[in-house]
Formats: sequence, C-alpha cells, structure tokens
Amino acid sequence: MYSSFSEKGKIFTNVVTKKPIDVYIQTNLHFIRGRVHIRPDDRLKDEINQNEAFLAVTEAVVQDQKGNTLYKADFLAVNRSQIIWLVPTEELKEN
Repeated sequence: MYSSFSEKGKIFTNVVTKKPIDVYIQTNLHFIRGRVHIRPDDRLKDEINQNEAFLAVTEAVVQDQKGNTLYKADFLAVNRSQIIWLVPTEELKEN
C-alpha cells in the first residue's frame, strides 16, 4: 500500500494519476460546471458511485436557477446526496 518510509517515519505513497472530465451537475438549488477527476481505467459512473459523502469538483462555477454566477472555486466538494443529475459536457447535443 505504501511505497516507502523515510528515516523519520514519513510515509510516501504512489501518486494516483487521474484524468479530468468536464461535467455539468444539477443539484436541488444550483447548477455547477467543473471537472471531475477519474482514474484512467474507470468510468465516470464508477467515480460517482463511490461510497464517499462528497464528490470533488475542480475549476467549479456555481450558478443559481436563473444562470447567474454565484461562486467560482478551484476546488468544490459537492455532497453526493444533493446531486440530481450529472452529465459530461462532451455528451451534450444541440437540439
């Protein structure tokens, strides 16, 4: 599990490489644009279905129901129980 220990007991772990996926997230009150990071061999669905309470979103833009930008953040933890839907931006199609 750990890759090495220093002489003072510091633990060094392997770096986990993840790929960013641009997404749109709808919650009960807000619309969020940002990036969810997944392991290269996993699907976005695998990341969404993790047992952790929060989903990490980077480069987040939070908007209200009318589309007004409320907040911008480099990192946002979204409570998974508040997510109504999530879609990768590359899956969206024009009407």
